[in-house]
Amino acid sequence: MVTLPRVDVHASDALLPEQRTLVELEDVGRRYRVGTGEVIALDGISLSIAAEDFVVVLGPSGSGKTTLLNIIGALDSPTSGRVVVAGRDLTGLTRAELFEFRRHGVSFIFQTFNLFPALTALENVEFGADVAGRPRAAEVGAEMLERVGLGNRLRHFPHELSGGEQQRVAIARALAGGNPILLADEPTGELDFKTGVQILDLLHRQAHTGRAVVVVSHNREIARVADRVIELSSGHVVRDGEPEGGRVEISELRW
Repeated sequence: MVTLPRVDVHASDALLPEQRTLVELEDVGRRYRVGTGEVIALDGISLSIAAEDFVVVLGPSGSGKTTLLNIIGALDSPTSGRVVVAGRDLTGLTRAELFEFRRHGVSFIFQTFNLFPALTALENVEFGADVAGRPRAAEVGAEMLERVGLGNRLRHFPHELSGGEQQRVAIARALAGGNPILLADEPTGELDFKTGVQILDLLHRQAHTGRAVVVVSHNREIARVADRVIELSSGHVVRDGEPEGGRVEISELRW
C-alpha cells in the first residue's frame, strides 16, 4: 500500500476556526424537467461537512448521489434551498463566479480519470496547479506525483499507465490545486481490489491534512472506513452517522 505523506495546503487555504464547516446545505432540492414530467433528484437535503471529515455517500443508482456531489462542487445548481461551500454562498452566483469558485474551492476526482491523452502525467498534474493559479506548477506537479508514488512515471502518457496509475495521476492533479475540498465520484469503481484499496488509502489520508473528502460509492465495504456515512434513497437522506458496526482500518476491507 502506498504511503502518502501529509500534503500542505498553501497559505490561502489555511482554515480559521470559524471555517471548520466547509460544506453546508439547507433544505436543498433539485428537480429536472423530462418531457412533460419532472424528476426529483434531491428533496429537502440538509447537512454539513467539516474539515478533516472523510465522508462516504452511499445509495443505489438514481438515489441522487452524483447530483449531490455536483451541487457541492458547483457543477450543478439547486432548484431550491441554500448551498454554502468553503465559506461561499453559491446560491445565485453567475456562471463566471461559479467557475472562479471551482478553481479555488473544490477539486474533482472522476471515475473515468478525465486525463488529457496528449499530455504526460506531469503535464496533466501541472494543469491542475495552473487552473488553481498556483505558482511553479511544474514543481508542484512533480511533487504531487512523487507523493502518490509515481515519481518515476512523470513523462509517461495516460495510455502507458495502468488504470490504478491513471487514477493516481488524477488524484495528484486534484491535490495540485491545493483546494480545501476533494470530491470523488466512484473512484474505485473500475479498479481491482488491491489498486482500489491503495486509492482509498490515498484519499483517506487527505482528510488528515485539513481537507474535507467526500466519496460517492455504491460499495458498502468502502463505507466501513469512513468517519461518516450518508445514505441516500430517492433523493432523501435516510441515514447519516458512523459506519454500521463501527469504523475499521483500511487493511480490514474485503470486496
